[in-house]
Amino acid sequence: MKKLLIASSVASLLLMMTACKKDHTGNPTSGDDVIEKYVPNLPATAVQQLKEARDATMRYRSLKAAIADGYADINVVTQNMGFHYMKAALADTVFDPKKPEILVYNKQHNGDTALVAIEYAVPIPLMPNKAPEGFDGGADTWTYSTTFNLWLLHAWVFEYNPLGVFTPTNPNVHLH
Repeated sequence: MKKLLIASSVASLLLMMTACKKDHTGNPTSGDDVIEKYVPNLPATAVQQLKEARDATMRYRSLKAAIADGYADINVVTQNMGFHYMKAALADTVFDPKKPEILVYNKQHNGDTALVAIEYAVPIPLMPNKAPEGFDGGADTWTYSTTFNLWLLHAWVFEYNPLGVFTPTNPNVHLH
């Protein structure tokens, strides 16, 4: 019984330690409280959409699960972003926070991958004159990418971004 109690305590401690990493200033960099850091700057409906998006994509924290579900490496590796995997079948004009077209990963020091952001993509030819509708409240800003011929919107729901949840780059993400 004592061994079971100790094992349970150790497991709980490890879970708490891995659930929320903090940067050098004590700000959360991952875990459930990442979205909470954005709350003061966003409408409640957008915060709820971000939480729903995060919950819907939790299974993709495993890169293998993402690949099995149709996300493919598109060979886009960007400093302060990461490695991009896209499910092209989702690319249309419908914005569904729970179904991002792109998942962004970063390699950790130990070689494992970590899901750091989700990204939405709408082909420019489908909406040539106007940015797509996105999260409630207008805090999101879509990027018009002529390089990829896509409207793009990042949402840093797995790795805290001190520049903002919808900012394309994140100074906390470094390629390894």
